[in-house]
Amino acid sequence: MLKKRLIAVLTFNEGVLFRTKNFIPDYRYTSNFVDLWSIDEIILIDVSKKKNNLFLNIVKSFSQKCFVPLTVGGGIKTIDHADLFFKFGADKILIGSGGIENHKLLKQISTKYGSQSIIQAVDCKKNKKNEHEYDLMKDSGHTFVDKNPLDWSLEALHLGAGEILINSVDNDGSLLGFDFDLIKKFNQFLHCPTLFLGGCGNWQHILDLFNNTQASGACTQNIYHFTEESVKSAKDFLSENQINIRK
Repeated sequence: MLKKRLIAVLTFNEGVLFRTKNFIPDYRYTSNFVDLWSIDEIILIDVSKKKNNLFLNIVKSFSQKCFVPLTVGGGIKTIDHADLFFKFGADKILIGSGGIENHKLLKQISTKYGSQSIIQAVDCKKNKKNEHEYDLMKDSGHTFVDKNPLDWSLEALHLGAGEILINSVDNDGSLLGFDFDLIKKFNQFLHCPTLFLGGCGNWQHILDLFNNTQASGACTQNIYHFTEESVKSAKDFLSENQINIRK
């Protein structure tokens, strides 16, 4: 049985580490401590409107200091852009809007690096007319896409993605827990490693996710902005509750 993963998602805006709320950069953190964490994986996302070398330098720094799988995303639209991040130390690439806008991109990356190197992010927002239904979004949760989120997830896997990351735009930064109504839309239909992000605020939220879903990994942007002890305490709590977690 595969072990469950704890994944830290770090969002950068113009080279500065931020937390986010509803996909909008909120307040700053410092990233000096990250190489000390006992986290299982790290995802770095660049939300800067203007792309420059600041984020590339961050990726390079993390790849040199961290000894866990490193995923990099944010505005990847071409194979050349993906090549650059792999060159600077990324183990995987997180694709968002680029996969929706250019299906060839997923095929190109998977052909060159393998499907295990691609995580497709699926940003979901509650439908304004029916809160039990969800819309697929792109452009950091700002633009509606006329496609069912589950259908797009299955299509992305067919095109070459190896993992799916489900983002809750509404719960992002809330610390109130994962959106299980959203998770149920995907839980029985995605036969691949599936990650969930948005709303995690304590260890019980992660336990509930692993106990009640087929999630491969729990992602959070906010509660890991502390010390190594916080990650260790999360793993101790999950282990004590019979979750097969990496030590």
